Amino acid sequence: MSGPDPDSAARAHMDFTRSLGYGEYLHLDTLQAAHQPVTAAHDEHLFITVHHVSELWLDLIVRELTLAMTQLAAGITDAPLKGLTRVVRAQEQLTQAWEVLKTMTPADYLQFRDAFGQASGFQSAAYRLVEILLGNRHATLLGPFAHRPDVHARLDAALRAPSVYDLALRLLAARGLDVPAAVLERDLTQPPASHPAVLAAWLTVYRDPVTHWELYELAEKLLDVEDNFRRWRFNHLTTVQRTIGMKGGSGGTSGSGYLQRVLGVVLFPELWDVRTNL
Repeated sequence: MSGPDPDSAARAHMDFTRSLGYGEYLHLDTLQAAHQPVTAAHDEHLFITVHHVSELWLDLIVRELTLAMTQLAAGITDAPLKGLTRVVRAQEQLTQAWEVLKTMTPADYLQFRDAFGQASGFQSAAYRLVEILLGNRHATLLGPFAHRPDVHARLDAALRAPSVYDLALRLLAARGLDVPAAVLERDLTQPPASHPAVLAAWLTVYRDPVTHWELYELAEKLLDVEDNFRRWRFNHLTTVQRTIGMKGGSGGTSGSGYLQRVLGVVLFPELWDVRTNL
């Protein structure tokens, strides 16, 4: 006969009267208590779960972007790559979440859609903050947060601070590349616009990546972030189209029409233009 299995579950710690257990560490009771459907529709559970999970990923993205931006502002180029890589991986999870939601048919959705009134992902403060940090800036988009002064103040502060791309351009200038003062001192509350001098600076980097390796690597990582952001937006659009077609969104937007338009938003214009001009 063989002896006791040293890997037996019986060896696991069992008494949590005086130590922190898994559920307590993660506050699972609080987490699960937040899952409160307002109808008896089965698919409302799916709808809430996908949005809860997405909000957690968005919060992580904000944290990682904020740290990377702090490092870039200090002139550090290597450490931010780790945070931006984590952002990319989190974006992949966000995009994949739409695939789960797509298992909900239009008939399923109609069973509870009217129950949550004008609530909409358009009102997600975490998503809006991600957009602002990446450079998509329109003060009118802060309107849905006017009833929450604390949230509105955080978004407004981000709107008036440099985006991750602004910090990258400042780094270009600090490394001796010609970035005009008009770009470096632009109105930060406005979205970025392509500038020929900035394109020329990035072309210098891309034509000699060995000399400018840190900037080259940063540029490619930023493009990874925007690439994944576009994929998330496209999957959002197709999910909405297959669920409600061309109906208006619950938050008052045109729904698919609005999502179709924002697909054209470009966050880091010169990083895309450089491909054409190499």
